[in-house]
Amino acid sequence: MDVAEIPAVPAWLPDHLEGEGIETLYPPQAEAVEAGVTEGENLVAAVPTASGKTLVATLAMLASVDRGGTALYIVPLRALASEKREEFEAFEAYGLDVGVSTGNYESEGGWLAGKDIIVATSEKVDSLVRNDAPWLDDLSCVVTDEVHLVDDGERGPTLEVTLAKLRQINPSLQTVALSATIGNADELAEWLDASLVDSEWRPIELKKGVHYGDALHLEDGSQQRVTVQNSEDQTAGVVRDTLGEDGSSLVFVNSRNNAEAAARRLASTTSDFLDGKERGRLADIAREIREVSDTDTSDDLADAVESGAAFHHAGLARDHRSLVEEAFRDRLVKVVCATPTLAAGVNTPSRRVVVRDWRRYDGTAGGMKPLSVLEVHQMMGRAGRPGRDPYGEAVLTAKSHDELDELFERYVWADPEPVESKLAAEPALRTHILATVASGFARSREGLLDFLDGTLYATQTGERGRLAEVVGRVLTYLERNGFLDREGGELSATDLGHTVSRLYLDPMSAAEILDGLRAAGAGSTADTAADGDQPTDDAFQSASDLRGGPAGETGVDADTSVAPEDVSTLGLYHLVARTPDMYELYLRSGDEEEYGVLAAEREAELLGRAPSEFAAEFEDWLSALKTARLLEDWASEVEEDTITERYDVGPGDIRGKVETTEWLLGAAESLASSEGLDVVPAIREARTRAEHGVRSELVDLAGVRGVGRKRARRLFEVGVESPAALRDADKAAVLAALRGRRRTAETVLENAGHRDPSMEEVEPDETVSLEGIEAGTDSRPATDEGSEDQSSLGDF
Repeated sequence: MDVAEIPAVPAWLPDHLEGEGIETLYPPQAEAVEAGVTEGENLVAAVPTASGKTLVATLAMLASVDRGGTALYIVPLRALASEKREEFEAFEAYGLDVGVSTGNYESEGGWLAGKDIIVATSEKVDSLVRNDAPWLDDLSCVVTDEVHLVDDGERGPTLEVTLAKLRQINPSLQTVALSATIGNADELAEWLDASLVDSEWRPIELKKGVHYGDALHLEDGSQQRVTVQNSEDQTAGVVRDTLGEDGSSLVFVNSRNNAEAAARRLASTTSDFLDGKERGRLADIAREIREVSDTDTSDDLADAVESGAAFHHAGLARDHRSLVEEAFRDRLVKVVCATPTLAAGVNTPSRRVVVRDWRRYDGTAGGMKPLSVLEVHQMMGRAGRPGRDPYGEAVLTAKSHDELDELFERYVWADPEPVESKLAAEPALRTHILATVASGFARSREGLLDFLDGTLYATQTGERGRLAEVVGRVLTYLERNGFLDREGGELSATDLGHTVSRLYLDPMSAAEILDGLRAAGAGSTADTAADGDQPTDDAFQSASDLRGGPAGETGVDADTSVAPEDVSTLGLYHLVARTPDMYELYLRSGDEEEYGVLAAEREAELLGRAPSEFAAEFEDWLSALKTARLLEDWASEVEEDTITERYDVGPGDIRGKVETTEWLLGAAESLASSEGLDVVPAIREARTRAEHGVRSELVDLAGVRGVGRKRARRLFEVGVESPAALRDADKAAVLAALRGRRRTAETVLENAGHRDPSMEEVEPDETVSLEGIEAGTDSRPATDEGSEDQSSLGDF
């Protein structure tokens, strides 16, 4: 089908597509148009990677907007949201307005009203529904990318429930779902009342096979000689062979450490294939990488990139990942060693994909577990770049002939597994049932079950028994903990329930936080007897009670209560770290003893009743304490590099923990305010210190845009101790504190409101010494009030 023949799209679109080099549609795209995707019809497109799914979505959205509607594009990852925004911003030249929203789960996103195309994660859309964003009523088309991730136990239920709610808000809503090739795309189509385009067509051929010995064994029975030299492993041999054909490689491994180690080894292979111009550009990129964070991870990544190799995993900072992805797309980086996160939709195609590790550790299985066929096929789908490669190759590696046979049977010749709903699990339903009632989508148990009939789970099971049983248990939990009221057959959210839903908290997280805050707020202004007796709430079953206390008690006693003025940052960080909404750090060998001692030493600071050291929950309690100690180190200005080494994490992990802590402490502040507890100032300080990674005295100064934790400490030590002081500061002293960086000093002074930020003819004050400030220290403070000087710090 020629693009000029596409019906019901804006008049400018065919010329725009032709300007992009698209004159005819791919077969799956043409099939989607014939199924009515540009005329408002629902569609599920299950087609391979790089086969044009995004254009199908684009046609649907632009046609819908042209009819006067609003389109929403749901992505699974923030990185994908940024990528799609860049793609869709090209349409702003034709008068369309594009908005992106991925954070701030408490906002109703009013600023998005009036946008023509909105890009958001499923969690953000869920929060917008909970906060009753009025513009959702105007949606005419919703596209969900990577819809097969509805199978994911963590995030799948959110996507499933959110789609059901959007379709209930607007029954005429057009739904377009984009999926990888899966075993039961017809069930997704049935769920969404959609036509199905199920195709294995690709714009270039994908050859799948297994490397064993000195040969690549392909699925058609042919073999291709790919030698492995004496000094290299299989992966290096395959990568070297690819480079010899001027191709790039993606290598998938099963852990972050393996990704970094493989990139270091392969750097010696890629280095031989770089020319002088490429080396110069890679050196520039390496410098940018080193500026992202002062960590060994930054240095290791930069070292690899200088030689044309890189690693990619969730422990990297966002800027790290973006720089690697861009350099790989520009064919400067020749090989990327990645964990499977890179297979989840980010546009990084390569000439050859190597799936080196097809097993990974699974704690529930007690050891290594094979990857799913769907996941491996997603990785394989990254092979082959349209317009650059004549074909793509996806390669698994085998160490024996038996493994060669197994890999063909398990992955090369196998069909992907069917996608199955994970909704009927209590952790998922706990959150979504409260939100469904609080948002007014259901007002009775029967109404809840009717609403859930619109989910994939109902489509796949066809009976209510299992779901009704779980719903009943969850309703009892929510009612007992004061989140829901049940009067006769009618359900309603309490004020607390509305607050928890609006804050996008798991109700169990809210119960844990309230339990701890009530312990800290024993002398609060709310429901507290003059003699210091503790408040009771027969409807509330505290988290401490769930660990063994009788229902109806608050779990607060003389041994567990903390005076509001004595609440520490460690205590608050530990409180939010033990909620289901925070991923705790794992305990390594020896950690249990170390953090058991720490728990005893700082027992008075920990909020809520601790489990017995013989209880199954005690290990989780210590894991949360380890996480809290990382956050305390960060907020005490311990160097970022020291933290990454001490806790065996990456810079991206630190940022992830900090962002989650900011969100959870913001929620804790709202809960404390609603309960009238006197701990709000302590929570606010702990949150702000985590946000900026500084001690109390630097909070305001670090908040000036462009300052950050490292520069704030330098400025403070030379006498510039507040934003007001920075506004009137001596420019020569500021320039000296900022190590002579004129542009940085001008920007900082301008942001602070200095009357004359120009550094023209200003020289650094030679009397200002940074000695000692630059050296810093890695030692921890004994308490939050520790006085050690820890000043050589990475900007956040």
